Amino acid sequence: MSKYEPLLQFFAKSDEILITLSFAQVEEILSAPLPPSAHRHPAWWANETSGTHTHSNSWMDVGYHTENLDLNAQTVSFRKIG
Repeated sequence: MSKYEPLLQFFAKSDEILITLSFAQVEEILSAPLPPSAHRHPAWWANETSGTHTHSNSWMDVGYHTENLDLNAQTVSFRKIG
């Protein structure tokens, strides 16, 4: 099981159009801390379909895309697409 599988399952069970989570809430869902890069680099939250950011599959595979990332407030929104 992937480290980010709990996040995928969280989104798969949701019927919400827009979900805003704090980084702490994401860590609670994962039962693990986010990597330091998630706190410093917007690219970590990118809706990347290929490359090294395979963790983005945990939201994209179930139809969500990130938006409204705020590194200072440590929040990110996920919008259901389609």
